[in-house]
Amino acid sequence: MSIQSTHFFFFIFILHFLQLITFCHCYTPIQKPLQYPCLPPHDSYSFCNTSLPFKTRAQSLISLLDLDEKIQQLSNNASAVPRLGIPPYEWWSESLHGISYNGPGVSFNGTIESATGFPQVIVTAAAFNRSLWSAVASAVAVEAMAMRGAGQAGLTFWAPNINIFRDPRWGRGQETPGEDPMVTSDYSVAYVRAFQGQNRPPAADAYGRRRRVLSDDDGDDRLMLSACCKHFTAYDLEKWGQFTRYNFNAIVTDRDMADTYQVPFKSCIQQGNASCLMCSYNAVNGIPACANHDLLQKARNEWNFRGYITSDCDAVATIYEDQKYTKTPEDAVAAALKAGTDITCGTYMSLYMMSAFKQDKVSEEDIDRALLNLFTVQLRLGLFDGELARNRFTETGPQDVCNSEHRKLALEAAQQGIVLLKNEKKLLPLDKHLVSSLAVIGPMANSTNLGGTYVGVPCNPISILEGVKEYVNTVYHAVGCQDVSCNWKADFAEAVSVAEKADYVIFVAGLDLSQETEDLDRNTLLLPGYQMELVLAVAAVCKKPLILVLTGGGPVDVSFAVGDPRVGGVIWIGYPGETGGTALSEIIFGQYNPGGRLPITWYPESFTSVPMTDMNMRADPSRNYPGRTYRFYTGERIYGFGYGLSYTSFTYKLLSAPRRLSLRGPTSKAARQRKHMLYQTGEDNLDYVYVDEVAHYCGSLRFEVEISLTNNGHMDGDEVVLLFAKASRRIEGSPERELIGFERVHVKSGGSGQTRFKVDPCEQFSTVDVSGERILPIGDHILTSETIEHVVSIEMI
Repeated sequence: MSIQSTHFFFFIFILHFLQLITFCHCYTPIQKPLQYPCLPPHDSYSFCNTSLPFKTRAQSLISLLDLDEKIQQLSNNASAVPRLGIPPYEWWSESLHGISYNGPGVSFNGTIESATGFPQVIVTAAAFNRSLWSAVASAVAVEAMAMRGAGQAGLTFWAPNINIFRDPRWGRGQETPGEDPMVTSDYSVAYVRAFQGQNRPPAADAYGRRRRVLSDDDGDDRLMLSACCKHFTAYDLEKWGQFTRYNFNAIVTDRDMADTYQVPFKSCIQQGNASCLMCSYNAVNGIPACANHDLLQKARNEWNFRGYITSDCDAVATIYEDQKYTKTPEDAVAAALKAGTDITCGTYMSLYMMSAFKQDKVSEEDIDRALLNLFTVQLRLGLFDGELARNRFTETGPQDVCNSEHRKLALEAAQQGIVLLKNEKKLLPLDKHLVSSLAVIGPMANSTNLGGTYVGVPCNPISILEGVKEYVNTVYHAVGCQDVSCNWKADFAEAVSVAEKADYVIFVAGLDLSQETEDLDRNTLLLPGYQMELVLAVAAVCKKPLILVLTGGGPVDVSFAVGDPRVGGVIWIGYPGETGGTALSEIIFGQYNPGGRLPITWYPESFTSVPMTDMNMRADPSRNYPGRTYRFYTGERIYGFGYGLSYTSFTYKLLSAPRRLSLRGPTSKAARQRKHMLYQTGEDNLDYVYVDEVAHYCGSLRFEVEISLTNNGHMDGDEVVLLFAKASRRIEGSPERELIGFERVHVKSGGSGQTRFKVDPCEQFSTVDVSGERILPIGDHILTSETIEHVVSIEMI
């Protein structure tokens, strides 16, 4: 969330120069001991009384502040109120996949100098394992609490990123759980609940080991930490042509909003109980997200959001400066505040709110409403609990950061998320006893920068080259290209020479942050520069088929390698974090059986002809628009959503599922007339029903699907079971198919396992009409999972 905007006037330049000074100042290492409010002699205020309700305490605090003091709380770097014993507070800390130095609330210059670097979110999501997601979030929370106790972090963290990975070129898609609304929703719930301490510690994890998990068992509204669902909403463009995230207006249909863009945020709030929501830079249907009253109030009033809403950094400024939505900065801060934005990341509110007040654009009641949300979250975090607040951090310390348990978990996350895409003639795994020499080639081969965006200082990062050396004595190395951009061929000859010497060759190709990151989208889906040419040159001289390893969060068109027998193996590792080198080596040499699945569609290069600015999910043949994501895309794929191979094979068998379900209603004449207006079906042919009209009967439709798995191979392995649904007669605009369940199941060699899915037809068999309302098709619905295909018929009675 860098502070950047396009500026045309001198005073705006000066303003942002001053903001930059403030921003840089925020990164000054925290060296003083933490200060706490409500300590003597300031402990007698009502807001310090822990026996009172949070709202009462927050209102008490607000009543004691003058207007200027109130306004100075509306920035991420909230000012101190010395006369009340209230120290300053930095709201902005980051914890996307480990504690990150991106936020000024975090410092690695202190007692704690590093933090566990878990895989980037897109990799962890590829594990399709909710318990893993919770475990990672819990571990990050433990380290966050330890760093808070050391005075090196805040308690409010702006993660997770739960925008849909809509376009493969998006530079920040790596930060998300992928393209599927259900997966993204489930990830958000797992992360937020675990990070905020709302999950009870499990007796043991899937591997039988006990994990340390922070938990709040008080049964009230307290928080251990605060997580933030971002970026609300329809944000998935950094820079494409003349459009940037600061000036882009996302035109989104009601249909796409209801079944795609809003789904994860609704889940994050309702099931995850998130205490923070971040509004995005972009406008949505003509209104900047942070000034969009209907959008923000939908979260509060319809989804029952109870927390604070922050802007993305300088997103309040962009309302005026980039979106040109208002005529003055005062209008911008007023629009944001009245819409429901409580605080701005940046200084725009603190700079212009007073003048907005004097111009009668905002009232003190508007400001108080924002402060009530802010202070209530701080109270839930225990910041105003006096001595209790100071003591709550004694449970964790430096020994809880970068410990062996967390590094082992980081390794498990990388192992589970890495995806085997090709294994021609069972080239992999390699037998280390039969490999006398190995070449590792590529600009990322010896890099330890494998974390992607929003990283901190990792504990002990291991490169791919280092990992391989644990298995083979003779290892050659060549970069081939000086960097990932690979714009020169000067080092090609060395790479080819090294490849000729070795028994096997691992080529590390793909992307890094020079190609995809915040403020940077890709223009192509091909490998950067001359990478493809180098891969083919090396493959031509290899003694054995080449093993191609792909880094990066976004999909890459590697169709050249898919059908080339000289490339025997393709492995996607994404950004696997600090243990990625070890995880990849263990997979290549058979110490771990890969089971990851792609959480995104891998499109061909031809997809780049589709405008990034087109937010429509559904295909439109009339304008040669192919649609987006596996749910709606009708074009060719390099690899599909959910694709991934294993070193073993599994046989699926359906154990139980119903064949027929009976549903009552709608029976009212008004309901029939309403339905006919849209679908124009015959009087006695109820092809569809509105879900809200039959909601009372939905419970009677729910059922379970039970599937057994048999491992037919010689290796133990994990299988990700994906359950999809589709109607036999598709409504125009309905998904090609929809993921309705997923489970990761471990099955021993020659053994069997079972998994069970709970299915709610009103939710999972329904689709969304053009007005954004859910409708349930009557008739046959098809469940599929690998070789299983089963028809469930819904009939009206």
